[in-house]
Amino acid sequence: MGFMKMGFVLGVLGLLLCMAAESKNVHYYDFVLQETNYTRLCSTKSILTVNGSFPGPTISVQKGDTAYVNVYNQGLYGLTIHWHGVKQPRNPWSDGPENITQCPIKPGTNFTYEVIFSDEEGTLWWHAHSDWTRATVHGAIIVLPALGDTYPFPTPYAQETIILASWFKGDVMAIIEDALATGADPNVSDAFTINGQPGDLYQCSNETTYRIAVTYGKTYLFRIINAVMNEEHFFGIAEHNLTVVGMDGAYIKPITTDYIMITPGQTMDVLVTAKQTPGLYYIASSAFVDANAGFDNSTTTAIIQYSNIANYTNTSLSIPFPTLPDYNDREAAENFTSRLRSLASQDHPINVPKNITERLFITVSVNQLACPNASCDGPDGNRLSASLNNVSFVTPSTDILLAYYRGIGGVFTKDFPDEPPYIFNFTGDVGNNTLYPSLGTKVKLINYGEEVEIVYQGTNIMAAENHPMHLHGFSFYLVGNGTGNFDQETSPNSYNLDDPPQVNTIGVPKNGWATIRFLADNPGVWFMHCHLERHASWGMNTVIIVKNGPTEQTSIRPPPAYLPPCSKS
Repeated sequence: MGFMKMGFVLGVLGLLLCMAAESKNVHYYDFVLQETNYTRLCSTKSILTVNGSFPGPTISVQKGDTAYVNVYNQGLYGLTIHWHGVKQPRNPWSDGPENITQCPIKPGTNFTYEVIFSDEEGTLWWHAHSDWTRATVHGAIIVLPALGDTYPFPTPYAQETIILASWFKGDVMAIIEDALATGADPNVSDAFTINGQPGDLYQCSNETTYRIAVTYGKTYLFRIINAVMNEEHFFGIAEHNLTVVGMDGAYIKPITTDYIMITPGQTMDVLVTAKQTPGLYYIASSAFVDANAGFDNSTTTAIIQYSNIANYTNTSLSIPFPTLPDYNDREAAENFTSRLRSLASQDHPINVPKNITERLFITVSVNQLACPNASCDGPDGNRLSASLNNVSFVTPSTDILLAYYRGIGGVFTKDFPDEPPYIFNFTGDVGNNTLYPSLGTKVKLINYGEEVEIVYQGTNIMAAENHPMHLHGFSFYLVGNGTGNFDQETSPNSYNLDDPPQVNTIGVPKNGWATIRFLADNPGVWFMHCHLERHASWGMNTVIIVKNGPTEQTSIRPPPAYLPPCSKS
């Protein structure tokens, strides 16, 4: 049977199974990875898509459901898919980061992911987790309240998903491969997009600017996802307040604001009431960057269009534009993030670990690797690198999960340090002994049931900036952050242990620190990394392995019958 015919048959079978299993809250999806021609910025190029669309399809489930996603790879490269923010209890086999929990799905083959939802509720997303393929391979995950439950706010009139992303004129795989080969900083993107469209501030985009129709007096739930590759973003809607009610698949105390700051990897649920004079209003999103590195300084736009003005013909010059903070307005970014608090209600309780039994202090740095005779294209003729605790992560060719599960040696070592090798003035005048990291595939093992605290310490090595750190397999509590060096005696006095936000991605402030806490109750192999893609490519990653607990129900599930092979044959 031919590949596409087989895919069609399996797709129909999946649909029938879905209908039969609907009462069991099981959902089935087919994802076909394929090269598709797209026209943006006055030119046409071929990009890797899922089911021919950019962004890809939306997965919609209810809290506690399971989704089976059969991924058929008709692209040019092997790759994997990650379900960002889905905890996958006891099921790291379907988490997705390449050569961490699985080897890539080779072209011409397929693999079925079992995506197990637990207590997540709100907006999450999925994306490729192989090199830079996530630039065009990503989409939304909507987790609705369980049957019989409701939102902790009045039910909105309608919902709209807004995905912020990066657009490169060149081949994204070639861009990062060339940068890694030469040691230089990779090219910045040529545009940002909202739901695949750059917006009419870019050439050749007037006719395709994304529009959202609204009705006067109605309240809408905007599900906002930052899938941008390397920049945090300020986002706003002209003359409309934003009420943020959720973040990273959990509810927060409502925040009314005229802008949000959202990092790559984060999601936010925002209520918007259409109560302005009927007309057109710009949605805009642009970079927040507090470092000296190159960045995309353009602005992507969409338009809100009140439904009773379908024939509105005014030019873009007459459409109100939101006032966003300047690209380097660190105070504006911190003013927003400091307001985030968990809802922490009777129906949506939280449980912040308070008896910490495992502590890690992790420095987050951009570094250099020395090149012979200054032969590379990075600073000082060296190669750009990045590290956690001065260890630059080396991705193995065999996946760590299978090696750990089956006791295969030589794939990783169990010596990721609990603290940096040197204690120094992290945010001040750093020394050269921190510039060059060690290389290794080092992981951290944690016993099941430990109450874990991680302090991320930003450093002034090479280039200080805000780092969005993401941990797979868990939501965690952001209990504190601050500027300067973390002080073990005084900094914990500022912790919020009552209603800290429960998230999966947080920003470590430039030349500052952030503290997270979580209960290690999900056995498995879980990737931890910066969600600025160039930093992840340079090694700003590690792996946390949570050991099995004492029972079958606190242990990693057995592997599926089929996993993509790691061999090149």
